[in-house]
Amino acid sequence: MDSLRSYDVIYIGNYTKDTIINPTGTRYTDGGAVNYAAHAAARLGWKVAVVTRMAAEDKRVVDKWIQVGIDSYVTYTPQSTLMNLYYPTLDPDIRTLTVAATAGSITAPDVQLLHARMAVIGSSLRGEVGLDVIHALRLKGIPVAADMQGFVRVLRDVTLFYEPWPEMPEHLAEIDILKSDAVEAEALTGEKDIYQAAKIFASMGPKEIILTHKDGVLLYANGEFTETGFCPSQMIGRSGRGDTCLGTYAAMRLARPPAEAAVWAAAVTSLKMEKLGPFDSSIAEVQQLIRVKYDPRLAD
Repeated sequence: MDSLRSYDVIYIGNYTKDTIINPTGTRYTDGGAVNYAAHAAARLGWKVAVVTRMAAEDKRVVDKWIQVGIDSYVTYTPQSTLMNLYYPTLDPDIRTLTVAATAGSITAPDVQLLHARMAVIGSSLRGEVGLDVIHALRLKGIPVAADMQGFVRVLRDVTLFYEPWPEMPEHLAEIDILKSDAVEAEALTGEKDIYQAAKIFASMGPKEIILTHKDGVLLYANGEFTETGFCPSQMIGRSGRGDTCLGTYAAMRLARPPAEAAVWAAAVTSLKMEKLGPFDSSIAEVQQLIRVKYDPRLAD
């Protein structure tokens, strides 16, 4: 019988091949929540793995993971998930998402031989990672963080729409850390006020709520709110903002309390947004940004 392979964090969700269109032009990049999140955690020194699905023609992404020490458990499929992200204005929170093809669903057997101190669900649309995967992780005693984008987004023809999620209470009862952006939070809770939305999410079970918006991160944990701003020197890599934020926060929670983990998440995400593609800065650069823009006491 195969033994369990152990990690600090495992990131679960499909790689996406992204076309990003905004007023400054069109760019092509390797995306997917797991791609952004795993790069961030690995560069911070955590032992991480990715469980994903993609076309064999995109194996260059796996090669890049290997280069930074990320293990991967890949199911190769006829096609990768093909995502188009259209930003009609320079407001990073206003966008339309379309999907020309998908790589299919990750299921419980895909995580059967893995163990971790934390698991992060980072999917792109409903049905990509289901409750069976969350149950399998919980049965092993693995805390679960999840991004709501993969549950509120529903693919209709080729367009992703935000739709009600009838199974939300059942799912959230199994989740320890919940991440949402402001738009997703309103779609799921009916609340424009992100403070009230966070409380609604927490009432269903998650112990920690991370809400991202264009200016930063709102954390709700232990009945208290903490706000931490983003401070990128330029905005080139908005795509992957929330993925990087959750991926970093979940990893840093293995070593730090919620408010401190949120500062690290905001700092890493700020540096990531300065460039297209995954986070590729050093720990020293993150520490310096924390010293200058946040709290010097949290940099070490």
